[in-house]
Amino acid sequence: MSTDVTAGELLDRAARLRPVLRERAAECERLRRVPSETVKDLVAAGLVRIGTPERYGGHGLDIDTGHAVAWELGRACGSTAWCCSLWIVHNWWLGHFPEAAQAEFFAEGPDTLSSTCLNPAGGRAEVVSGGFRVSGRWSFSSGCDASRWAMVSVPGATPGSTRWLLLPREDYEIVDTWFASGMRGTGSNDIVVHDRLVPDHRALDPDRAGEPERVGWELHRRPSYRVPLRLLTGWDLAAPLVGIAQGAVDEFTERVRVRGGETVALQLRLAEAAAEVDAARTIHRRTVGALIARATAGERFGELDRARTRRDKAFVARLCVQAVNRLFEGAGARAIAESEPLQRFHRDAHAASHHAALAWDGAAEAYGRTALTRTGLDNP
Repeated sequence: MSTDVTAGELLDRAARLRPVLRERAAECERLRRVPSETVKDLVAAGLVRIGTPERYGGHGLDIDTGHAVAWELGRACGSTAWCCSLWIVHNWWLGHFPEAAQAEFFAEGPDTLSSTCLNPAGGRAEVVSGGFRVSGRWSFSSGCDASRWAMVSVPGATPGSTRWLLLPREDYEIVDTWFASGMRGTGSNDIVVHDRLVPDHRALDPDRAGEPERVGWELHRRPSYRVPLRLLTGWDLAAPLVGIAQGAVDEFTERVRVRGGETVALQLRLAEAAAEVDAARTIHRRTVGALIARATAGERFGELDRARTRRDKAFVARLCVQAVNRLFEGAGARAIAESEPLQRFHRDAHAASHHAALAWDGAAEAYGRTALTRTGLDNP
């Protein structure tokens, strides 16, 4: 059963959390994970269940509301925004899994948390009667310490394909490996699985989810479930990066205003950086909105559409890093002190942009090659 809450109300709740997240940002970095108090605050505000299907207690809103919440939280703490965005989108992903897996996952309530490790190189799965025998080690499982489930990726049945497998907390170990230059509070540790059985109903082919397989749409009738899953992955990572860049704009503006020293050079830096962040947010919102609208209208997506979507996602990250660099370079010597939020925004922006889903070179090359061969559907 859904709650009668609007997207605007959830954004207001996220905004009200910003002061306390800003105060806890240093502690979040020291712990190398999101503080327990913050996890409780995110759950109490109802933010995690944005991704939860309505039949399991979600709000009945779509995934773009989760992106907007991540923008808001990122203005205060990039690590918290990153983990919250992932917890939200993972619950949305669950809507693509077989119904039995969804019921199992949400048995403890709508605020169930999960982490993921989606590089299949570290894992292996043997097909056995009733499911898969899984072993392996996976890196970068953000938010795993607070999570009760983990989703790992293993090679699929055909070359180049993958399969996502869902495991409860008792079926895997967490190895403390997360010592990073930025996004220090995400707790992106390693997940280790030793010969565990994953039943068939806890497996998903991500390349078929949304199209041609329509489990999510048939069960939940949420418009985003009509979009091929692969086209919507990664936007949950770009969203907190937009928030981080906006946080840098906020901090730079306040620094200059309070400490004086307004010069034309600083004004120009602020104007260009703010425009870059606005552009990144606009591209993010427009692209995700267009994907959902087109899928709702029954349109299909070709190779060029997929390449353009990947390009736009990476370009959002590129704009955000450019904006933060521009501000940090003009912020003076004091900005490098650990007590200064601007240096944290700078480190976090660079760390977030290193995620494979946001890498520019591969996305740009793929788009250029595809555009020149004019394959796929050519929709603006």
